[in-house]
Amino acid sequence: MGRYHTVLWDVDGTLLDFIYSQRYAMTRCFQSIGRDITEEILQRYREINDGYWKRLELGEVTKAELLTGRFTSLFEEYGITGVDVEAFREEYQTTLGSVYKYTEDAPAVCRALCGKVRQYVITNGVTSTQENKLRLSGLYDLMDGVFISEQIGTPKPQKEFFDYCLKAMEASGVSVCKEELLIVGDSLTSDIKGGCLSGIPTCWYRPEDIFERDADAMADYERYRPDYEISRLSQIFDILDIEREGL
Repeated sequence: MGRYHTVLWDVDGTLLDFIYSQRYAMTRCFQSIGRDITEEILQRYREINDGYWKRLELGEVTKAELLTGRFTSLFEEYGITGVDVEAFREEYQTTLGSVYKYTEDAPAVCRALCGKVRQYVITNGVTSTQENKLRLSGLYDLMDGVFISEQIGTPKPQKEFFDYCLKAMEASGVSVCKEELLIVGDSLTSDIKGGCLSGIPTCWYRPEDIFERDADAMADYERYRPDYEISRLSQIFDILDIEREGL
């Protein structure tokens, strides 16, 4: 076995295609209020949503404020009135958790790692939504454990989130050494920053050139530089020093 014995996987944007599920959920919810969603509105929602999640990471808003505030902000900006925001939010979360699309060959990668390294999910998503997607996708059964920030009470990248994960692993009988853990995720400000704050090695999953579309990404990259970078999930085998077995 190589240097790393445990992989802490992010979900949305890493193992599962979040943009796919988000588009599906927003389209269905807009149909429910008698409207068609445009590409412009969908893109603007992504920007507003991303902004709220980054503010949550910084402790500037609560999870409750995020869950409804992103829709309130969107509706106000586009003059959409007469919508029960709480009902819209509930339908969105339910629908978001009812559909999934794998990122590349995520299940094959996780399945090939079973028995060779321990694998855990670390996610900031809503508990019901994330558990639904993980079970439907089959990823839940491939993991040694699942850690969801809503249950923990603090989100990534806060050190408290990772402290909780480590204590829970130790409580289950797992010997934990930070140097033998590896966080794998697509977010510099959540996954990679979390590793930096907690002293855990990190691997940044970057399937596209984020620097072309995010002006702040380079500054984040310089501040929270990952230990490794991969553009394909299967490259994780090289880092873990494990044979790919056909992948």
